[in-house]
Amino acid sequence: MAYDKGRLNAKQVAALAKPGHYADGKGLYLQVSKWGTKSWVFKFTLGGRTRGMGLGPIDELSLKKAREEVERLRVMVREGRDPIEERAEQRRKLKEKYDDGGKTMLFKDAIAKAHARKESEFSNEKHRKDWRSSLDTYAVPKIGDMDVAHITHQDVLRVLNQAVNEAGGTLWETKTDTATRLRGRIESVLSWATVSGYRTGDNPARWAGNLKELLPKPSKVSKVTKQPALTQADFPKWFAEMRKRDGMATRCLEFAVLCASRSGEVRGATWDEIDLEARMWKIPGARMKMERDHRVPLSDAAVALLKAVPRVSGSPYVFPAVRGGALSDMALSATMRRMQEAEVKAGRKGWLDPDSGRPAVPHGLRSTFRVWTAERGYDRDMAEMALAHCVGSAVERAYQRSDMVERRRAMMADWAAFCHGKEPAENVVPIRGAV
Repeated sequence: MAYDKGRLNAKQVAALAKPGHYADGKGLYLQVSKWGTKSWVFKFTLGGRTRGMGLGPIDELSLKKAREEVERLRVMVREGRDPIEERAEQRRKLKEKYDDGGKTMLFKDAIAKAHARKESEFSNEKHRKDWRSSLDTYAVPKIGDMDVAHITHQDVLRVLNQAVNEAGGTLWETKTDTATRLRGRIESVLSWATVSGYRTGDNPARWAGNLKELLPKPSKVSKVTKQPALTQADFPKWFAEMRKRDGMATRCLEFAVLCASRSGEVRGATWDEIDLEARMWKIPGARMKMERDHRVPLSDAAVALLKAVPRVSGSPYVFPAVRGGALSDMALSATMRRMQEAEVKAGRKGWLDPDSGRPAVPHGLRSTFRVWTAERGYDRDMAEMALAHCVGSAVERAYQRSDMVERRRAMMADWAAFCHGKEPAENVVPIRGAV
C-alpha cells in the first residue's frame, strides 16, 4: 500500500520520546506514554462516536504490520461493524472453546476472598476498612469485572494512572501514598488468586522488576506537605478563643492540644483508658499509628477538663457524638474552620500558618508543640515520645524501653501552662538546660 511522505517512518518510531499521540494517517497513531512505553492505537468514528482501539506495543507490532492491521479494521468500520466489540466477542468465544473447566474468578470477588483471608492481620477496624475501601474506590471501577486470570501489568497501570482531578493529575502523581498502598493491595489480591488456582504466572502488580520499570519511584513524585500550624505568639490567643466555645468537638480539640495527641487517638478515647487517680491515659497499641501502647501523663488542666466533661449513658467514649458513637474525623477540623471564619468576618486575618499562609488545622497543632519543646530546650527523645513517634533505631529501642513518662509529666504541665498563656513554674527546669 502507498503512504504519503511526511508520515511516520521506522526511525521516528524508535526515536520519539515525548509523551503524546503521533499520527501516521488513516486513524493510526503511535502512543508514547509519560513513562516512555510505546504502542499503536487505531482511532475511528462509528455512529457519531469516536473510539480508540489499542493494537499492541511496537515491539510486538511493527509499523508495517500496524498499517496493515488498520487497513483491515477500516474495512470493518465502513461496513458498520465495531472492531472493538468484535474483538471482545472473538476472545469470549475462544475462551469458551478452549476452556478446560478451570476455575474463574472476577477481581471484585477475589477482593472479598482475599480480604477475609487477611482479617487476622489487621491491627484495628480502621485498617480493615481502609484496605477494602481503596480497592473499591480505585481498582473495582477499572478492573473489577475482569477475570483475575486475564489481568496484566497494563491493567494495573490503568488503575494507578487514572486521572483523579480536573487538571488530569494521575493517582500515582497526586495521591502517591494512597497509590503505593493500593498497588500492594492489588498485588496481595492477585497473589491470593494465584495460590488459590485462579491464575498462573507472574504477579502483574509486583513492584521489583515489573512496575518499577514503568512508574517513577514514589519518592520522586510524592510531595511532603506540611500541615498548617500556629506560631508560638498566636497559640495562647488561639487557645483562649477556642476555650470560649461550647460543644463536645471543641472539648475534644482542647484535650488533643493539651495531650499533643492525634485527632483519631482522642476521638477514639474511652473512659476505661483513663485513670484519673493516676493522672494517666493509656492508649492501646491497636489504636496507635505505630501499633504499640502509648502512655500520656495528664496535666492538671487535662484532668480538670475530663472531670468537667459529661458522661453519656451507654457510650464508652470520652468525647462522644450526639448519638453516642465516636466523633467524625471532620469534627475537630470543623471547629477550627468556624474559628477561622469568625476571625475573617471580624476583619482579622485569623489563625494562619506563617509559611504557607493557610489556616491552621488540628494536626498542625502537634507541630506547634514540637517547635515549643525545641525552643524550650526539652530533650528531643522526650518530645518525640510525647508525640508517639519512633525514637532511635530498632536496636536502640530494644535496649531503651523507658517511655520517660514521669519526665514527660513535667513537660506536659509546662505545655498546658503555655497554652493558657502562663509561664512555667520557676522551679521546673528543662532537662537539657539542667545538664
